[in-house]
Amino acid sequence: MLYHCLLVGLQDLQLDTKQKLSEAELVEMMEESLADQDKAFLHELMMQPNDDRITAILEADDDLQKASPLREEDLRWQIVYQLGARSKNAFVRSWYEFNLNLNNVLAASICRKHGFDIKKAIVGEGEVQDALRTSQAKDFGLGSSLEELDDILRLSEISDLYDREKKTDALRWRWLEEHTLFKYYELENVLSYYLMAKMLYRWDLLNVEEGQKVFRALIADMKRDVRFDK
Repeated sequence: MLYHCLLVGLQDLQLDTKQKLSEAELVEMMEESLADQDKAFLHELMMQPNDDRITAILEADDDLQKASPLREEDLRWQIVYQLGARSKNAFVRSWYEFNLNLNNVLAASICRKHGFDIKKAIVGEGEVQDALRTSQAKDFGLGSSLEELDDILRLSEISDLYDREKKTDALRWRWLEEHTLFKYYELENVLSYYLMAKMLYRWDLLNVEEGQKVFRALIADMKRDVRFDK
C-alpha cells in the first residue's frame, strides 16, 4: 500500500529540523492513515523496555532474569530486540538488527577500552554477539560481517559523550536514508520518518550542557554497575 497523501503532508526532516508536530500528534496522524497491519508495524517500532508487554514476559518467567548476566534494564532491551526480530515486516526486523549490532559493538569497544567485562554488557544471542564476547581481534573478527563496523568503531573512539551520541544518531539517520532510497511512498518511508522524527524529539529536549550531564551520569552508572566488574 502506498501512502502518498500522508508523506506529502509531512514536514521535511533534516538532522537540525525543529518539528512542527509533537510526537503524539505525529503518531495520531500516522495511525489515522495506516492500514491496520501497517499500524501494527509502527507500534513495533514504538516498543520500549518499560512497556507492560515486556514486564509481563519477565513476570511470567522468573528464571529468565535469574539466569541472565544482564541487569534488568538490559534484559528488557534484549526482549525488545527479540520481539523486533520476529516482526513480519523486513524493514522492522532490519532496523532492530542494526541497532542491536550498533549498541553491542559500542558497548564491547568501551568495555575493552576501560577494562570492563564485555560478556556482561552484550545483549542478545547470535554470531555477532558471540564474536564480541570472545574475540581478541581489533575488529572482534567482524570485519567481513558488519557493513557499518568501521563507522561504529570510530564512534567508540570519540571521547566527548554528547558528540558521540549525536554522531551515532547521524549513523542511524544515514542507515534509514539508505534503506528507503527507492521506496518513495511505501510503508518503509512512513516508518523511517517516524524513527527520524523520534531522534529529533529526543535532541530537542537536550541542549549541550544538559546532554553532557545525562551522558556523564550514564557512564558513571555503568562504572558502578556489577555487570562491569573486572
